[in-house]
Amino acid sequence: MSSTARLAIAPMIVACLCVCALLRVVAQDDSNPPVNEVVVNQAAGRVVIAVVKHAILISTSENPIEEGTRPPIPTAMSSIRAGIFLGADEWTSPSLQRDLGLLDQELPQLRSAVGPEAPSLGVGVANAEATDIEGIGKPLGQRLGDLAGEIHSNLNWPETDPVAELVLADYVADYGPEVWTLTYTLEQEQQQGDYWVTNVDGPVYLQIWPPEKGQPHTLMEFDYPQKNAPTPLLDLLKQKDPRLEGLIQGDQTMADTANKFLIGDSMKISATDATQFLRAAMDAITPPNLPQTMAIIREDSGFDWILRPPPESRKINRPPGAPSLANPPSGDSDAPSLAHPPRAR
Repeated sequence: MSSTARLAIAPMIVACLCVCALLRVVAQDDSNPPVNEVVVNQAAGRVVIAVVKHAILISTSENPIEEGTRPPIPTAMSSIRAGIFLGADEWTSPSLQRDLGLLDQELPQLRSAVGPEAPSLGVGVANAEATDIEGIGKPLGQRLGDLAGEIHSNLNWPETDPVAELVLADYVADYGPEVWTLTYTLEQEQQQGDYWVTNVDGPVYLQIWPPEKGQPHTLMEFDYPQKNAPTPLLDLLKQKDPRLEGLIQGDQTMADTANKFLIGDSMKISATDATQFLRAAMDAITPPNLPQTMAIIREDSGFDWILRPPPESRKINRPPGAPSLANPPSGDSDAPSLAHPPRAR
């Protein structure tokens, strides 16, 4: 992190984001009431962020790792801040026929003031500017904890595997553009017999932008889950991927834009040129029919849509035969989920 970074951050726990699109668990108590099933759909896919001249561009595409996957969707949290939620996003109860939570849409409300005695991410002047990040991260962790608190079965979930991640992009007065990741993990404690208490730990804060002194100013990418994630857009550019080379050849503006990203000079790219390039590049590398979105945060006018998310039809009826802890999957499938967690690494 550069000397201008707002905070001093403890080293981030490096974790493999190995989760599936559909987490299915049940809540039980000692009296063995009727099973209350909780279904959790993941927001999974690719998030590409570019900080350019007077603007921040955010482009996303879905990675349909399982039926029920949700696309990552930028959410305007203020006129100059957007959050992209990844991981355990949509919580429903098919047995009760009701929604429990949709966290990407709840982000604007999941904020709190951080008091002067609250633990801080840094010290001095930087600390005064950074408490707004904590004011988002802490209530989101509490909300995740409340939802996960309904889980009382042993999941054997690796403690370092994130259950959710929030990517934040914004402008800060007298500071400039910034990008953060906030990562949450799952922890369980056995209380008595087969009764477990499930907690959510975190967030772990990591500032991605501005880059450290001397590091390139270029595209940033976040993939969830990381296991079997597609090749990052910047790497595809470096490899001269034919899908991208076809866009660049014969178009000098596109070629110049791609070159500035490659040499780490994104702050010299206009918002118009960056939008044209990123829109075309994401369309070229995204499989057909997968949902995409694109948003912009302009330094002078704030958040706006370039490509709005597709309309969705929300259903909480569990498909017949869908696996859960009450109805475990059959066969030898090794797809990880809360009902079938990944092996600890």
